[in-house]
Amino acid sequence: MKNEHKDVELNRSLGLWSALSLVVGTIIGVGIFVRQSAVLDDAGSTTGALLAWLAGGIITLTAGLTIAEIASQMPETGGLYVYMEKLYGKLWGFLSGWMQIIIYGPAMIASLGAYLSLLLIDFFHIPHSWTIPIALIAIIAVGILNMFSNRYGAGFAIITTVCKLLPVAALVIFGLFFGDQSAFGHSIAQVHQSTGGFGVAILATLFAFDGWILVANLGGEIKNPSKRLPQAIVFGILLVLVIYLLVTFGVFRSIPAQKIHDLGTGAIPYMANKDFGPLGGKILSIGIIISIVGCMNGKIMTFPRIMYAMAKDKELPFQRILAYLSPTTRTPIWCTVVTLVIAGIMIVFFDADRLSELCIFTVYCFYVMAFFGPTILRKRNPNAHRVFSIPLYPLTPIIAILGSLFVIVSEIMSDFHGVLLSFIFVIIGIPVFYYQMHKQAKGNER
Repeated sequence: MKNEHKDVELNRSLGLWSALSLVVGTIIGVGIFVRQSAVLDDAGSTTGALLAWLAGGIITLTAGLTIAEIASQMPETGGLYVYMEKLYGKLWGFLSGWMQIIIYGPAMIASLGAYLSLLLIDFFHIPHSWTIPIALIAIIAVGILNMFSNRYGAGFAIITTVCKLLPVAALVIFGLFFGDQSAFGHSIAQVHQSTGGFGVAILATLFAFDGWILVANLGGEIKNPSKRLPQAIVFGILLVLVIYLLVTFGVFRSIPAQKIHDLGTGAIPYMANKDFGPLGGKILSIGIIISIVGCMNGKIMTFPRIMYAMAKDKELPFQRILAYLSPTTRTPIWCTVVTLVIAGIMIVFFDADRLSELCIFTVYCFYVMAFFGPTILRKRNPNAHRVFSIPLYPLTPIIAILGSLFVIVSEIMSDFHGVLLSFIFVIIGIPVFYYQMHKQAKGNER
């Protein structure tokens, strides 16, 4: 079976806690800290905003449950790339991987590095001329960490996940027990002109939940992956859903709805200063900095594994270099370097946030195809033993599919030109794929 040789070479040393920390750490970045006002504005009331976060979490959970069944049957390095290839063929697998390694992954890393740089500059009062250098230093430092054994990156994920949950816990506790507002039924007097209603509010929360699938890229490095990988995905999403709801509820208990609207992205820093005093703002900033670093670590750890899997399948230029594993650490060093170089270029020359938003649309196009996977696999092998089966099948994957279609349609309606641009990035991969296939065919003839 194709791809099996990868699992022999990679170091299968990650346990459930490491995988779970990567799921939580990769999802929780800055979204929950900066999107409170945006979701509230779109939903129009605190009750609507809470329901939007819940709906976004349910859609994400159904997506995770659906992918978990596939992951239990294909516990290999590469994640979505491997799933798409085995479900729909080499071209679709290549395009899903190409999109992630060339644009989506580096753009997400670049945007995290840029945002981290801005926070560090504000925290330490550094001149703004250092914005780009600090962002580059940050991604390089985390990248170097991930060139050592995967145990170091996984250990760092556990530490940062625990640290980022401390300020989250503080926000929740103070909001729940010391807040003097009602978290339900409060509307805002006026909203932004771009307000799109409850549907757009759900869309905003889905962006904050994105990243849960990346742990599947490490399938070849997880102990007992058929069992542990589905557990990490499902329990990780559930934990994040609870955290997001509690933080949102705590914020609404602590700050009036109209004030959250007026403050915008500064709502949670305001809450920290209000509840903890001036020191609270600093503590929260440290928590967000750690949160971003942890999220960045998860992405730098996972995206190069997709590139490595594609290189091992001889689907990329310079495949011999990209398929190289360090003999001592057994990590894809050159794939990590290439990912960081692309991310660095984006930091210097492009608006990485804009690129990452465009690519989320493309990711969901592949998501919706992958969510048909369990049905396809069950028809192909009706008597196959499944380590993990989707609960409430087929309702669960139907919700995941409808949620993905909602994201796709919403993005097309709100940013048609951006959607076309994202398609162009994917289409560029088609001639690359056929060129590599042609090279393989010529090589086999010799």
